[in-house]
Amino acid sequence: MKTDTIFYSLFQAFPSIFFELINNSPTEADVYEFTSREVKQLAFRLDGLFLPTTKDPKKPFYIVEVQFQPDDNLYYRLFAELFLYLRQYKTPHPWQAVIIYPSRNIEREQNLQFGEILLLERVTRIYLDELGESSLGVGVVKLVIETEKAAPALARRLIAQANQQLTDTKIKRDLINLIETIIVYKLPKKSREEIEAMLGLSELKQTRVYQEALEEGKAEGKAEGKQEGEAEATRKFTLKLLRTGMNLQQISEVTELSLAQIQALQKEIQES
Repeated sequence: MKTDTIFYSLFQAFPSIFFELINNSPTEADVYEFTSREVKQLAFRLDGLFLPTTKDPKKPFYIVEVQFQPDDNLYYRLFAELFLYLRQYKTPHPWQAVIIYPSRNIEREQNLQFGEILLLERVTRIYLDELGESSLGVGVVKLVIETEKAAPALARRLIAQANQQLTDTKIKRDLINLIETIIVYKLPKKSREEIEAMLGLSELKQTRVYQEALEEGKAEGKAEGKQEGEAEATRKFTLKLLRTGMNLQQISEVTELSLAQIQALQKEIQES
């Protein structure tokens, strides 16, 4: 399971969750853009960047690293990329580094070189197994590290929570799709129909609220001069799954697209 790309997809679709993780107001996401940026000198690419969309110099920019495997070189790479980025872009905003681990035993601190830096208020280290389920967003993040046995029950609770708390039908639909995607990753031997039944999505997708979300997607598609909204929503969802590294057969089961259609979208990503 490519956890880093799952997280980057999550932050791209729901940036407010990142700010919940660092104990900031979710509304902070309104003045940030989640993006990536290449550092040209050594062909580094910072895949996780929250850049302010305001000129307020008090707003920091965030460099985000998701690390689910032990890596002795992580901090060497992270801080090298950070300071090269500062040299190249000379941003007027202060930096903040956020590193997300499943648990403390994965971290390799390298205290000889980075001990003092890691103690700075500019550096936040998050250990997912130590988080409480204080919000819907944090619950979705914790779903990524949940065991295969326990994940379906947590997913059902999160879907119920989304139905109760979210009023925007499009956001609700997208979040439920993301929860389903995480479960597809965790249970690759299960078919799409089995997972929908397991999570109670077969019934949910027939409800008025879910159908309204689909209709909203259609309206957006027509307003933008695109093909029917539902087809465009499926295309965007498929692109998101491809970027997470899911294999083509699994994507076909989830989206009901043919392998040829998915391969065409894969080529579109590679050429972009």
